[in-house]
Amino acid sequence: RTAAADLGRCGKSHHLYDGLQKNTGGAFKMKTIETERLLLTPWTTDEADVEGLYAYAKNPNVGPNAGWSPHASLEESKEIIETLFLPNEVWAIREKESGKIMGSIGLEPDRRRENVKSLEMGYSLGEEYWGHGYMTEAAHAVMDYAFNELDIVVMAICTGPENKRSQRVIEKCGFKFEGIQRKGYHIYDGSDRDNMVYSILREEYYGK
Repeated sequence: RTAAADLGRCGKSHHLYDGLQKNTGGAFKMKTIETERLLLTPWTTDEADVEGLYAYAKNPNVGPNAGWSPHASLEESKEIIETLFLPNEVWAIREKESGKIMGSIGLEPDRRRENVKSLEMGYSLGEEYWGHGYMTEAAHAVMDYAFNELDIVVMAICTGPENKRSQRVIEKCGFKFEGIQRKGYHIYDGSDRDNMVYSILREEYYGK
């Protein structure tokens, strides 16, 4: 199973991002975020970034469990960066020492909380990096950024009932389980999947 809570999971299929224009009063300016082992950086169309995305997104063990199809070519990965990552708020997760791309993480509007300063977090991680705490580390950093600098009042995240790795990451980050959204996610193969819906309030975040 992949450690992935896909962006768009609660409302749309993979890679459909709206930016932060409704619930937070406008899209924010991307910045590099540093953690103990990671750098979260805005994506570029440099060859290294395209190859880095393709390297993990082509793996059939990564995308399908989160509801999106493996990337078929470098051209597809570049198109995803150009048309979806760059116009929106998605970071590349990089190994700090080497700069190698490990995955992606981003924020988008929470479609279930209209007119509330709420964002939904989503992420994906290359299979070779599973089980080392990297996703939890990146998620905590984005949560810090969203609550402290974007001043949100609640953050949401969704995953599938079959995605046990992602559920563990979500629980480690302090999210509370809200319930199952039945047939809430239309995926690349034409089927509809259930969503496990979680959230964390500002006061819960600061009290954790």
